[in-house]
Amino acid sequence: MHHFQYQHGELYCENLPLNKLLQQTGTPCYVYSHATLRHHFKVFDEAFRDVPHLTCFSVKASSNIAILKLFGSLGGGVDIVSGGELFRARKAGIPSERIVYSGVGKTREEIDYALKEDILLFNIESAQELEAINGRASQLGRRARIALRVNPDVDPKTHPYISTGMKKNKFGIDVEGAANEYKRAKTLSNVEIIGIDCHVGSQLTEISPFVDALKRLRTLIERLKDDGIVIKYLDLGGGLGITYDQEAPPHPREYAQAILQGLQGLPCTLIFEPGRVIVGNAGVLLTRVLYTKQTPSKNFVIVDAAMNDLVRPSLYGSYHHIQPLREMGQETQIVDVVGPICESSDFLARDRGLPLVEAGDFLAVMSAGAYGFTMSSNYNSRPRSSEVLVRGDDFYTIRERENWEDLIKGEKIPEFL
Repeated sequence: MHHFQYQHGELYCENLPLNKLLQQTGTPCYVYSHATLRHHFKVFDEAFRDVPHLTCFSVKASSNIAILKLFGSLGGGVDIVSGGELFRARKAGIPSERIVYSGVGKTREEIDYALKEDILLFNIESAQELEAINGRASQLGRRARIALRVNPDVDPKTHPYISTGMKKNKFGIDVEGAANEYKRAKTLSNVEIIGIDCHVGSQLTEISPFVDALKRLRTLIERLKDDGIVIKYLDLGGGLGITYDQEAPPHPREYAQAILQGLQGLPCTLIFEPGRVIVGNAGVLLTRVLYTKQTPSKNFVIVDAAMNDLVRPSLYGSYHHIQPLREMGQETQIVDVVGPICESSDFLARDRGLPLVEAGDFLAVMSAGAYGFTMSSNYNSRPRSSEVLVRGDDFYTIRERENWEDLIKGEKIPEFL
């Protein structure tokens, strides 16, 4: 569910008409619903209320510190994949003991930062990373708490670009290799084994890949126990999908039921890393129609948002429902919704039935809360959009729109030019 609905012929976010908001914010603009964010987090987290667990929101999905602060206030932690995301999490007040650090390419500086912040654990993705973290912990006089990310070779049945748990993916260590690495980690003086980690992919719409991965992890946990290695934390990652179009992903309660059934008898604290399922349908991208254009073969709606604002359609061929901010008649036209960037891949929708909009009309690109602003860029020297959080009938700017001066911040012209 979400709180973007038509009322009196206008699209509202909670109790605020979006047309009224745009009078002050302009476009393009990302808008998030506080009520939806809060509800989605609580529904996911409470599905596991009967077992020890920690819900660590995946910062890469939506990294604004106001959103992180909200989830932290609800008892959540975060899953990070960079030093910058750790910096954001700490600025948002997320306690170190609720932070897990994933990612295949942690640098020395990032490892040092995380060690000094005393995060809960590192999810280690390779033998060389294990050596690096042990070495940096030794240099700093610390002991790093670790889990190994296990690649279970499970087909997540999702887009290949967001599949992470198969042998051909760059993530994690295969099951047999992980068993050997755990034995080696046990001999290292500056790491403490506390967990095991797995993430099979993103936008999963079936439960079976999660269950299959869990079976393989359970076998490995029992094997490690025989070797004297006790696993306290089981990090099952994220990946639960949402409805963009016709998908019918399982409800978090169904997901929890399947996971808990597979975990019976395992005395582990669970860690989850949900991202999209929390924020995906809690945010929209608002854009203004600049022009309409007809050619012998196509009808185009040209808007002021572009692939630099929302790259998912260009990158993945992803579907985002698009609707006008004011309800219109039943007549539709097949159009491509495109932006101003000088790439043929700059589109938000292709061959889409859309009401007969005109220049000056406003559109909402739905389900844009996850991997929207976080993947935006300054391509074509376009300032990044603002971000707004709506609560009830009021709104708060949680990121100012960039201006042209922001585009050249940090750039310098050498004296010889």
